[in-house]
Amino acid sequence: MFRSIAWLLFVASLLEVFHEKNLEAQSLERRIKPLIEAHRGDVAVAIKNLRSQEKYFYRESEPQSTASLIKFPVLVTAYQLAEQGKLTLDKKLSLLAKDKVQGSGILTTHFSDGLVLSVRDTLRLMIAYSDNTATNMMLDEIGLATTNESMEELGMTNTRIHAKVFHRETSLAPQRSERFGLGSTTASEMLRLFELLESGQLANPENTQAMMAHLYACDDRLKTRRFIPATTKLAHKTGSVDKVRCDSGILESEQGPVAFCILTENNEDQSWGDNNRADLLCAEIGRAMLEHFQSSDDKLPLSAASPIQLGSKGPLIMCLQRTLNARLSPPPKLKLDGEFGDSTQAAVVAFQKSNSLESTGTLNNETWKKIGPLLSADPPATLPNAAASNEKLPAKQPTKEPADGLTGPPLVTGTAWVITDGDTGEVLFEHESQSLRDPASTTKIMTALLVIEHASNHPEVLDEIMTFSRRADGTVGSTSDLFAGEKITVRELLYGLLLPSGNDASVAFAEHFGDRLTPDLDQQSGYAGFIAAMNRRAPELDLPQTSYENSHGLTASDHKSSAQDLAKLARHAWQLPLFREIVSTREHESIVESDIGYSRMVQWRNTNRLLDIEGFDGVKTGTTDAAGACLVSSCHRGDRHLIVVVLGAKSSEARYTETRNLIRWAWNELDVQ
Repeated sequence: MFRSIAWLLFVASLLEVFHEKNLEAQSLERRIKPLIEAHRGDVAVAIKNLRSQEKYFYRESEPQSTASLIKFPVLVTAYQLAEQGKLTLDKKLSLLAKDKVQGSGILTTHFSDGLVLSVRDTLRLMIAYSDNTATNMMLDEIGLATTNESMEELGMTNTRIHAKVFHRETSLAPQRSERFGLGSTTASEMLRLFELLESGQLANPENTQAMMAHLYACDDRLKTRRFIPATTKLAHKTGSVDKVRCDSGILESEQGPVAFCILTENNEDQSWGDNNRADLLCAEIGRAMLEHFQSSDDKLPLSAASPIQLGSKGPLIMCLQRTLNARLSPPPKLKLDGEFGDSTQAAVVAFQKSNSLESTGTLNNETWKKIGPLLSADPPATLPNAAASNEKLPAKQPTKEPADGLTGPPLVTGTAWVITDGDTGEVLFEHESQSLRDPASTTKIMTALLVIEHASNHPEVLDEIMTFSRRADGTVGSTSDLFAGEKITVRELLYGLLLPSGNDASVAFAEHFGDRLTPDLDQQSGYAGFIAAMNRRAPELDLPQTSYENSHGLTASDHKSSAQDLAKLARHAWQLPLFREIVSTREHESIVESDIGYSRMVQWRNTNRLLDIEGFDGVKTGTTDAAGACLVSSCHRGDRHLIVVVLGAKSSEARYTETRNLIRWAWNELDVQ
C-alpha cells in the first residue's frame, strides 16, 4: 500500500511540474502570439530558455528567407575551418575593386582599393556592420559551398547560402535563389545553431568567445535590441531586404540565456525608416522575451539615470545639445546627434564660463541648476520658473473652429459604434456595440480612473513623486517621453498618460499603485496587482465584455472590450472632476527632475483632435493594427451631453470624421424626437 501511495505522489509531482511548465508556455504565448497575429506578413518564431528549457514555437519548421542572417552560419563555418587548420584567422586579405558591392556595410563606401584586412577583422565587419563586401571576401576565401556542407553535417538541411551577395550568377541553386534570395533557414534550425554556440559545441572556448564577441558587436538597433536596456547582453545577427526582416541570437536574461529566432517575409510594410512594422515586431517580441524571463514578473528594477560624460549617448544628450544651442550666445550650433563628444563638452565648458562656474566640462548639480529645464522640442517654450519641479504650466489654447452644422447622414466605416446619453447612460443609437473588440489605448481610461478614484479618497497621493523605472522607459509604442530615473508627480503624469497616450506612463502608474489597490491579493502585487485591480473594477462598473491584460492597450489575446462598455466606462470617469479637466486639455507642459541633478521640460499635446472643435471636450483615442483607429468622445450642446464611441475605423482621420457625422446625426434625431 505504501508503495502505491508513493507512486501516486510521484505521479502527482510530475503532473504538477508539467502543469507549471504548460502555464509558463501559455504565458509566453499570450505575450507573443497576438503580436504575430496582428502583423501583416509571414512570421516564424522560435524561443527557448536554455536553462529552464521553456520554449515557444510558431511555424518554426517552415523555410523562410534569411537576408543577411545567413552570414551567421558563414561565421560559424569560418571558425570551424580555423580549428581544423584549414583557415588562418590572421591571414591578410586585400580589398579589390571587383570585390565591392552595394548595400549594407562600410568597405565599399569608405575604403580604397588595396586595403589589407585580416580574416578575423573581415569576419567582424561581416557581422557587426553586415558588410556585404566583407561577406563576399570571406566566401571567396572559404568557398561558397563550404557553409552549406557545414550546416548539412550539423543536421540543418534548410539552412543554405545560395550565392555571393549581389552576384546571383554565382548561385548554387538558382530555383532556391529565386524563392529565398541570398539564403534560407527555419526558425528552429537557426535557434539550434545559436544553442550549439552557447553550449560550446561548435568550437573550442577561445573561438566560441570570439564568435560571441562578433555577435555582441552587431550594430542593428531597430529590431530586437530596440527596447532592451544597453546593460543587457544580446549576441545576435539581423537581416533586412525589402520584404524580409529577421533577427536571431542569444539574449541574456535573469532566468538564463534565451536563444531565439524571428523570421518575417512577404511583409506589407517594406519601408526603410525607423518605424518599419516588421522591425517593430522584432522589437516588441524582444521586449516580451526580456520581461517574461525576468526573475520577478512585476517589474524591472528602478534605474537612476547614468552620469553624463564623454562617450555618453541617447535622447537625453540630444535634449542637452538643443538646450545649449538655445542658451549660449553665440549658439554653438551643436549637431543634435545624441552623442556627448568633444564639441558638446566644449559647449558645456563655454556655458560654465559664461555663468561663472568652474569650467570642468562635467555636468554637476550646480551646472544642471544653471542650465535649467532641458528642451525636448524646438522652438523652446518660455517657462515662468525654470527651477520649479513638476510645476503645472499654463496650457496654450488655440482658437477653436466653429461647431459642426446639423445636416447630413452619418458616414461610418468603423466596425462598432454607440451613442449614449452622458448623464443617464441610456443607449440612444448603436451598431455592434456589444461585440468584443480590441480597445487599444482607450484602455487608459480605466488606468486613469483607478488612479484618480484612489486619489479622491487619498488626495495627498497626487503630490507623490514617482521615479520612472527601466521597465516604464522601455515600454513600446506611444510615449510620454520620460526617461528612467526621472521624477514627476502623480498629478502631472496623468497628463502624460492621457494627452500623448503614454504607454510608459501607464506602466509607471501600475508599478506605483499596484500594491495599494490589491492589498488583499498576496500573489498579485506591483504591475500584476494593478491589472488585477482593473479586472476587479470592470464588473463593478457593469462592463461585461471587458477584460484586461495590461495597463496600456497594446494587443493581447484576452485584452478586450466593447463600444458599449467603453461608453459606460467613460461616463463613470467623466464624473471625476480631475479626469474631466485633463482629457479636455489640449496642450500641457511639465518639468521633470532626474536622479543626477538635471531638470527637463516635456511638452504634451492631446492626441484627440476633436478638442479643436467647439462642443467636444474629451475623452480618449486609441490605435493598434488589431484594433484599428478608435475614439471615445464627449460632446456637449446646450444642456445635453452625449458620449460617442467609434471602434475599428479605417484610419486615424476616419475616426474623427465618423464621430462628427454620428454626433451631428444624433443631435438632429434627438431634436426631431
